[in-house]
Amino acid sequence: MWGGESKKGFDCSGLVQFVYSTAGISLPRVAQDQYDAGPAVAPGTPVVPGDLVFFGSSPNSVEHVGMFVGDGLMVDAPHTGAVVRFDRVEGFGPIVGVTSPGGQQIA
Repeated sequence: MWGGESKKGFDCSGLVQFVYSTAGISLPRVAQDQYDAGPAVAPGTPVVPGDLVFFGSSPNSVEHVGMFVGDGLMVDAPHTGAVVRFDRVEGFGPIVGVTSPGGQQIA
């Protein structure tokens, strides 16, 4: 199911939007738009807590987003109504890219 954006049930992009809004950072609602909003983290640059990791088949077909927390883990809302959880970034799916909406300042 798609479209959860409240404490009653989050999807991936709804969770990201909610968490960033509590830090005063405005993000678009869906994962593709969040990816497009950037700013992109250059390939080879270390991913830091607060960066967003995007998954999909291409930069124009983003299907999922998670919030990197360190040690290879991200906070993830797999679908509306599922328990928000930690997942390993590696092996989750094809990574399209990484952005740093907080300027790598969120810890």
